[in-house]
Amino acid sequence: MRPASYAVIAAMTLLAACKEPTPPAEGADFHSIPPEGWAYGSCFEFVPAPEPADNRGTGRMAIAVRHTDAYPYSNLWLELATPVAGTDSMRLDTVDITLADVYGKWYGRGVGVSFVTVDTLPGTYCYDIDRPARLRHIMRVDTLPEVEQIGLILFPDNVTSDTAL
Repeated sequence: MRPASYAVIAAMTLLAACKEPTPPAEGADFHSIPPEGWAYGSCFEFVPAPEPADNRGTGRMAIAVRHTDAYPYSNLWLELATPVAGTDSMRLDTVDITLADVYGKWYGRGVGVSFVTVDTLPGTYCYDIDRPARLRHIMRVDTLPEVEQIGLILFPDNVTSDTAL
């Protein structure tokens, strides 16, 4: 199993086990969504730096979504803004995370009524602790209900099997 796989498993386990946004591992950042729902204009900032010495770099990213079994949709559309190395601009990506199959069975793992889905994004992303990544939902509703937590997990390019979880 690759070192990145261990980090995803650890992140999913810890995210499913607690309600508060506790980073499960280095390179992860999580936010709790208010109980009244995730407002369309609400944007969360993430600083998933792997360790204090690594202020900037590149790596793979994954998005973790914790939702209840009452989430009314089978997917979640997100807009991810990440820094572009060597510039002041941000890279915008649209991400579609599939949470359930066509029959309504949740893909994520969960305990009770909460389910966690982790989706690794294709390609490489830049991170910079001075310019946090931003994530917002772009669903066609004003307030998105039943999403409990959202997280961004970074797997830096410079991590070796000796420094991984």
